[in-house]
Amino acid sequence: MSRIRVAILRGGLSDEYKVSLWTGATVLENIDKSLFEPIDIVITKNGEWLCDGRLRLPEHVLHSVDVVFNALHGRFGEDGTVQRLLERFAVPYTGSKAFASSVAMNKVTTKNFLKDTDVKVAKHIHVTKDSVADIARVSERIVDLFGPQYVIKPVSSGSSVGTMMVKNPLLLPQALKDALEHFDEVMVEARIPGREATCGVIDRYRGEELYALPPIEIVIPERSEFFNEEVKYDGTTQEICPGRFDRSTKNEIERVSKLVHTTLNLSQYSRSDFIISDDGIYFLEVNTLPGLTKESLFPRAIQTVGGTYSEFITHLLTDALNVKNH
Repeated sequence: MSRIRVAILRGGLSDEYKVSLWTGATVLENIDKSLFEPIDIVITKNGEWLCDGRLRLPEHVLHSVDVVFNALHGRFGEDGTVQRLLERFAVPYTGSKAFASSVAMNKVTTKNFLKDTDVKVAKHIHVTKDSVADIARVSERIVDLFGPQYVIKPVSSGSSVGTMMVKNPLLLPQALKDALEHFDEVMVEARIPGREATCGVIDRYRGEELYALPPIEIVIPERSEFFNEEVKYDGTTQEICPGRFDRSTKNEIERVSKLVHTTLNLSQYSRSDFIISDDGIYFLEVNTLPGLTKESLFPRAIQTVGGTYSEFITHLLTDALNVKNH
């Protein structure tokens, strides 16, 4: 029996290039080679597609494979762009579809889609480079709206790239100015104190239409203010799975993770991030292509329920092919 030819896309055009290389490398290492023939496709930061180090046109790659494992993160890979390309060539692929990916990648749009649900989110404001003539006035408005501490995030970015913590209202104008020098759009949120958690969900897994993995409690090192890009991957963060949550908190995290997944019409798998505060469980954002490196949270949760990385990869690929064929 011939093996299924799988193009594993990694690298890409975003700030998460390195993380994507790691995700793709881990997929290559763990894919079941008795079922699949993996083809390593590295997309450079310039958008060139390399197969075995040789330059290839995307159409040549896509015409010669059965399915794509999308191991990209961030811009181009997670925002609907590569999904539209794959759909144009009618190639099945892992992860969410183009429109859902574009919605979920944008933190402001995500919150807008969830506004008619009971999902609890922090107070926030959308600030764009083009619309800000007076940063001092905007900063005063933010202070009036939601208190003394803030989180500034790029509207469309992952792995906490570009995220800034502001602990003093007097520092907000300069922080906002710095953020808008690097990003065209940012979201400013009220900072919510509490414990950090994340929860993955998987479509059509273990006999359930939507299966929730155990919520993971994230305990960052004291030297870090938040779960930033560095401590995500350097092994210094405690990732406790299952997290030390009471049953009602655990159930609510799982319920909201499923609700976000279905409300945004996401596909195959996603991972939602939360702050567990004294006044409730706050949803932060959703990852449509969560990291799958050796240090990543999603594989850890799968192992906790007795699954394996290889089994999960097989599930995603066979599911993508089954959805395409039906």
